[in-house]
Amino acid sequence: MNDRDFIIDRYKDLLTTYLNGKNETALYKGQQFSRKLIEQQISPEDVVSHHINVLNELFPDMTEEMKDAFDFLLEVMIGYGFAYREHQSLRTRQRQLESEIEVAASMQQTLLISDVPTVDSLDIGVKSVPAKKMNGDYFNFVKDDKSISVAVADIIGKGIPAALCMSMIKYAMDSLPEQRMQPNLLLENLNRVVEQNVHPNMFITMLYGLYDTDVHKFYYAGAGHEPGFFYKAATDEFEDMFAKGLVLGVSRTTKYKEYEKQLDPGDMIILLSDGVTECRTSKGFIERDEIVALIRENMHKPAQEIVDSVFHELERLQEFELRDDFTLLILKRMV
Repeated sequence: MNDRDFIIDRYKDLLTTYLNGKNETALYKGQQFSRKLIEQQISPEDVVSHHINVLNELFPDMTEEMKDAFDFLLEVMIGYGFAYREHQSLRTRQRQLESEIEVAASMQQTLLISDVPTVDSLDIGVKSVPAKKMNGDYFNFVKDDKSISVAVADIIGKGIPAALCMSMIKYAMDSLPEQRMQPNLLLENLNRVVEQNVHPNMFITMLYGLYDTDVHKFYYAGAGHEPGFFYKAATDEFEDMFAKGLVLGVSRTTKYKEYEKQLDPGDMIILLSDGVTECRTSKGFIERDEIVALIRENMHKPAQEIVDSVFHELERLQEFELRDDFTLLILKRMV
């Protein structure tokens, strides 16, 4: 007798014992026995079929109506068994996919992590949080002797393809050190890389800038990216930092314009992704003025505390469930 036949005979004994005694001990043994059925991969319809056979042996004079009722139950369980096995297969595949995404997310964090540099004249704060496991936003710093370059980018697309694309962007930028001092030329070269290597339905927005620590000027260019803000301490005013330019990857011949801002003590450069300005609450999307108000409310704090405070407030407004990747970066010239 194989294990499967033994299990079936054991089920018959348990059912007979329960029908004769109808006590809690027999019921408990039946519950425990269900684990054996699963281990032997005995389907629900097989259990019902054997149950019917045992009842036919124990009660040979069972009415035809009762037999028909059991036949109906058997057909229901056959359909249930097929659906259950399909469901289990899908769950297994889902767990495998989730495991792969966990690995990919960990690799992405390792590959794309960027240390925030220490600069005597600047107070820098950064907050970048993915809405899901994979981050479609990207930021990067590179520090030289007399300058610091910064990039903020957003993939139009989500998930693993966006993460892979972002990795390509990072290493493409690393391979263009000679253009790092000229933001418009770096974007033009990067645009050609994206146009040649990225799928046509996936685009990348970016704002790239260079802060000259000698003259305290910020040179920047944009490729369809969300405009940042510039805070002028002398007038206590915020203004939009528009940088017109086509998103990366649309046209190989796109040219980009370079802009510049002079930073005096107390001035701030605020760069962000659309996950900040397109924060959706129960009342709809928040306005850019509300972002400015949050920054102004926390402006007396160090740059890192400012970005943390803005993030926590926007997270609260979204009931602690981000709808989009969030990246906020502040460069504040120290007084």
